Amino acid sequence: MYVLGLNAFHGDSSACLIKDGRLLSAVEEERFKRVKHWSGLPALSIRYCLSEAGINIGDIDHIAVNRDPRANVLRKALFVIRRRPPARAILNRMNNAANIRQIRQRTAQALGSGVDKVHAEIHYVEHHLAHLASAFLVSPFRQAAVVSVDGFGDFVGAMWGIGSGNALEVHRRIFFPHSLGMFYLAMTRYLGFPKYGDEYKVMGLASYGRPTFRDQMQNVVKVAKGGEFRLNLDYFVHHAQGATMTWDAGEPTMGNMYSGKMEDEFGPARKSGEPLTRRHEDLAASLQAVYEDAFFSLLSHVQETTKLDHLCLAGGCAMNSVANGKIFDRTGFKEVYIQPAAGDAGGAVGAAFYVWNQLLEHDRTFAMDTAYWGPEYSDSQIRLVVKEHETDLTGLRCTITGFEDDLELCQEAAKDISSGGVVGWFQGKMEWGPRALGNRSIVVDPRRAEMKDVLNSRIKRREPFRPFAPSILLEKTGEYFEKDYPDPFMIKVYQVKPEKRPSIPAVTHVDGSGRLQTVRRGDNPLYWQLIKEFENLTGVPVVLNTSFNENEPIVCSPQEAMNCFLRTRMDTLVMGRTLIRRNR
Repeated sequence: MYVLGLNAFHGDSSACLIKDGRLLSAVEEERFKRVKHWSGLPALSIRYCLSEAGINIGDIDHIAVNRDPRANVLRKALFVIRRRPPARAILNRMNNAANIRQIRQRTAQALGSGVDKVHAEIHYVEHHLAHLASAFLVSPFRQAAVVSVDGFGDFVGAMWGIGSGNALEVHRRIFFPHSLGMFYLAMTRYLGFPKYGDEYKVMGLASYGRPTFRDQMQNVVKVAKGGEFRLNLDYFVHHAQGATMTWDAGEPTMGNMYSGKMEDEFGPARKSGEPLTRRHEDLAASLQAVYEDAFFSLLSHVQETTKLDHLCLAGGCAMNSVANGKIFDRTGFKEVYIQPAAGDAGGAVGAAFYVWNQLLEHDRTFAMDTAYWGPEYSDSQIRLVVKEHETDLTGLRCTITGFEDDLELCQEAAKDISSGGVVGWFQGKMEWGPRALGNRSIVVDPRRAEMKDVLNSRIKRREPFRPFAPSILLEKTGEYFEKDYPDPFMIKVYQVKPEKRPSIPAVTHVDGSGRLQTVRRGDNPLYWQLIKEFENLTGVPVVLNTSFNENEPIVCSPQEAMNCFLRTRMDTLVMGRTLIRRNR
């Protein structure tokens, strides 16, 4: 039996396919469309999932969508009556809901199929319920506390409860207009970062500041009893004017969500592109501190009331890796699972497994312990792309070497990394989620402090305050980091041990931390071997790992990897068993 899961007509549009309770594929539409956070119907992702399984849309038994326009409808109606939001906001919401309700017709149209060919039963899964399912139902735990913290979905900003066996039990919802995600979004816009998904930039900026505005900002978010929180709505406009957003096909956009009172309290908002000052750094630090106060109050309440040691966390706020790295210090939880696409893209997986496990009452037989669920390309496909660009590569004075042995390949690539080269590493199945985890990565030497500037000047062209991440052999984690709890999905920040910071300066942030990826040999043998060969050369079992892209979605295909190599000043490109070296 096949279940197709969708995150549709929302940011980070995505699709996944499960067969008899096991995940076959999962991918985000942005990787095919080449537009960051692409919203709309994930038609190309659906096509990929069907092709990978060798089936067509008529073979799908169930389609699960991580939205339910009927959820919390009474609360929605009461809000409209009381608040009287602008007609424009209501119309936008109605149009988006109509797209969701017409998922059968829209899917058939996108695939060039008749509606009568789409036999699947359609299931609408409440947004945050899909988030909870995306964390628990693919976790290694049989029982756990489950928490989703996000912006908004189906009129809810947070949800929590218990997962047990193959079912979820919801204990509490925090309804619109209160949301920690909205708080972080509004402050992100206020600090001059206007693009959808820019919150992670503010999280990086926060490490440079001090929380000097913390007391004032506690007036913006009130921590209440029972783990709840309330926004002081005087500082926001989303409840009065409607949240201005566009979910049509393309890059999603969102308007400012803060009111004039935010500027009265904290000074003029920064315009995009204006210089960053110490005040902006301190505001970011204060934002992160107040967010963490509310976040850990909620988690502590959940742990104390459920009496459970295991936590499954999801929602866009579960991508706040700085907070995630403090869960063991600031709560009673002893085990944590966060899947690699914890944000809205992951709702596709959550909706699909909710249907399979809870609605259809099947036992759980799958745990997501790797992130490699996207397209893979053969060596022959890679060689064809290389051949098509032989003239370009000759013009750049490149040498092309093919390898029969993986060990030899890793040894040669490790030499380039250890000598200061910038190496594009393209292998195996593409990662699921926003992180490059060793299959679509750019890899450099973490011992060289200058590598941050090299990457930014030659390839990434991103803000200098944003940190780069370390990939470390799992078995060596405790030697370099204060915590040695595994994190294969690069979704927690830990402190680097003080004595190790001088040896890996390029991946040690200004506050002594690193957003690490632990690499287990069984999960990704080739990437593990690359890091091992780097250790054999340098004594350091760590590499700097950043996403294989240049201000675009992470590369998906060999052609995109080649394009990125040709238009940037990357030194080496390794695709499959082919190594292309630009003569320096």
